[in-house]
Amino acid sequence: MKFLLTLVLAVCWLKLYAQEPAGSSVYNDTKAHYRLTYPDSWQRQQSEDKTGVTLHAGSTERLADIALTSRPLPPEQKVLASLLARGQQDTLWRSILRLPRVQVLQLEQRTASTYEELRYEYTYAAQPAPAPRTRVVGRQLWRSGVEFNLEYRAATTQDGRYLTEGAQVVESFLLTGSVPTPPVPVQQCDDKMYGIAALRIVNDTWEDDCRTIHEFSVTDPSESPKIHREVLPFQSYALAKGFDNCLYSVTKAPTNRPELVYRYNPTTKKGEYTTWRLPAQGSETVWISAATDEHGNLYFMTADANKLVKVSPADNSVTVLWTKDPARQTPYFSTIGFAGAGSHGNFCIDDANTLYEVYSTDGSLLKVNISTRQAAPEMIALSGLPERGGYSDLLLQLDKAGRRRLYMAGPKSLYRVNMETGEAYRVRRGVYTDLAGCNLFRAVPPPPPKTAAGAPPAAPTATTWRGRVLDAVTLQPLPQALLRLNNGKAETKVQLTAEGTFAVPVTPDRAYRAHAQLVSYLPTDSIYTTLAGPYVQDILLQPLTVGTTLRLKNVQFDQGTTRMLAASYATLDQLIAVMKEDPSLLIEIRGHTDNVGPPEKNQILSEQRAAAVRIYLVGLGISEQRITSVGFGGSLPRASNARESTRQLNRRVEFRVTGGR
Repeated sequence: MKFLLTLVLAVCWLKLYAQEPAGSSVYNDTKAHYRLTYPDSWQRQQSEDKTGVTLHAGSTERLADIALTSRPLPPEQKVLASLLARGQQDTLWRSILRLPRVQVLQLEQRTASTYEELRYEYTYAAQPAPAPRTRVVGRQLWRSGVEFNLEYRAATTQDGRYLTEGAQVVESFLLTGSVPTPPVPVQQCDDKMYGIAALRIVNDTWEDDCRTIHEFSVTDPSESPKIHREVLPFQSYALAKGFDNCLYSVTKAPTNRPELVYRYNPTTKKGEYTTWRLPAQGSETVWISAATDEHGNLYFMTADANKLVKVSPADNSVTVLWTKDPARQTPYFSTIGFAGAGSHGNFCIDDANTLYEVYSTDGSLLKVNISTRQAAPEMIALSGLPERGGYSDLLLQLDKAGRRRLYMAGPKSLYRVNMETGEAYRVRRGVYTDLAGCNLFRAVPPPPPKTAAGAPPAAPTATTWRGRVLDAVTLQPLPQALLRLNNGKAETKVQLTAEGTFAVPVTPDRAYRAHAQLVSYLPTDSIYTTLAGPYVQDILLQPLTVGTTLRLKNVQFDQGTTRMLAASYATLDQLIAVMKEDPSLLIEIRGHTDNVGPPEKNQILSEQRAAAVRIYLVGLGISEQRITSVGFGGSLPRASNARESTRQLNRRVEFRVTGGR
């Protein structure tokens, strides 16, 4: 795993078009023609001049505020198309930069058929440290000669309590009235795909998991996934993604009784049981797979493929579609249905209502027409797969270019299958019990309006990313930093101004790897997805100042020993590069353990492991006078030692900066 500083640079704008969340109220301004949805727990007050409304959270003191105002534009600004073209984004950016120690997380512009808008998020130091920073999330919109301003504002210490609710309120703002509102997507299934992780590492040993969900990038599923660790309340083999972008699962326990379906929201990272109850699965089988169809219905199948159940979120109905495997009527069933054969209950559904199953033994595919319950007479053999065993699910997904991709969870790896040639290619390592995604069924947007010449306007082929490279602690510009962007095809060196700002042309909606470095700072190597229009986003560098302590990620040892695992070397080699670049840097290697076992043995083990890291660094050219080592045993835990999932956070090696420029 790369030794990098991961930056979270944008709030997740939640989609609330279809229905209002539970425990919420709606404020309609029929004169200004807008609607706003807010939690019942927030207090609402209309402005004295009746041109706006304020909301605040907190019963005795105002811990978070949202202000919405509207005003007529001056006569010279009432031409809607001229506002963004005349630099409204620049005006807002310059205004934000005047704030003390400000970091711009996001500033983007959007244009719709009836309005224009700017969306932004930033933090700044309203008061000197140690006072908390202030976070602002806002929107500016212009329609028919009227400007709307909406802002959430609170101390960053309130992020955990109010940021999600505040962002939902900001996102909920809708223009209404006689002027047509922007079209609401019929379906809002996003591009993300997911998989249930079958295994996890505990004390350097693989163990069953089946509760953790991995989130993959549709741009490049080979990239490291975002991990939703142990978010299911039970072990599961089955996962489906609804059109609400929530994930649905059911226990793998062989209970042979009705089971409730569980809903997990990857955005809010919260889950709850639904009211949908699957029928008893049978005495000798389990629910093994789930999928989604073009109408947003969810399907669940048993391991023996004898039971397929449809759940319809539209009317909350649960329907058993079949109780006998359709493949039993095929000529090939005797070759896959004998005692001891693999299963073929893992499946996906395409947009023609065809169900594809995978035979777990060799990865061959079965086809079943859901409407007629008829199975195709032959299996589809694939090439490029390992010969035997462990094929556990299928998923049809569109990539960024709109091309259809069939993904297969196979033995120790995720594969992509070319349906035309029958060839399979390994995408990444990993063992997954089920895959989930639904962008294959996303509604096709209406054709764009034609220009005067009769041709539809072309999608933008270039935009501009602007921002600054900043010190992550002081948030001061770093004009001496080196910044490079790589789009997977070519690398570009980005020039910084004397104020540390940059402006670089990029291709919209593409993943770029940004590498920033500066002597006495920890290099950052992060992935950014570019936006459709001109936008602003800053990049931070962590200073290696005296007293800074950072974990050496992926530095691991054989259990109970000082023998480093091979995965440790990449991280340590990057630390060596940093120290060679800055000869003044002095560090202390710090070893830690959990509290399992005698404290005196843990103390000795932590000292020996820290010393082993020091020996490695010295052996590759770092002067021994620049490195000390110390062990703390289990005396400085980062997390609770009550359970293994948190104890592993305490078993770590860190480095602390003890000297430098």
